[in-house]
Amino acid sequence: MKNIITIITLALVFVFAQTAVAQNLDSIDTNKKNYIVLTKKVGQLKPISLAADEMKKEDGADFGEFHVVFCGKNIDDLTDKKRMVKHLERLNKSGVKLIACGFSLKKFDVNPEKLPEGIEIVDNGIAYGLKLKKKGFYGMEL
Repeated sequence: MKNIITIITLALVFVFAQTAVAQNLDSIDTNKKNYIVLTKKVGQLKPISLAADEMKKEDGADFGEFHVVFCGKNIDDLTDKKRMVKHLERLNKSGVKLIACGFSLKKFDVNPEKLPEGIEIVDNGIAYGLKLKKKGFYGMEL
């Protein structure tokens, strides 16, 4: 019974998170310069935030959104709240949205409830990145 409740809870978390992010896709201003970076390493978050700052400065009023999708076997690194505090503060200051890949969370058995507040979840990070690129986002993978 405990396993069933856990599975249902996780399913609801994923559905809610996917719905919240999906709504954001519809509200993206595609007339702005928007960016997407896929990464697998927490250590890349600092240089990504610095790049976001540079793009924001360069684009000025044309700067839109900057999303970072974290996928892969190191997804568990996002649950280290002590390590993530500085990264999340820096990303928030830079206006960067950090998103965890739900597929990676499931595959590597990471409880999404252990993620620090402020990290969104999408069902499939790669598909999410492709959808954003279809909307005109500039993107890269690290």
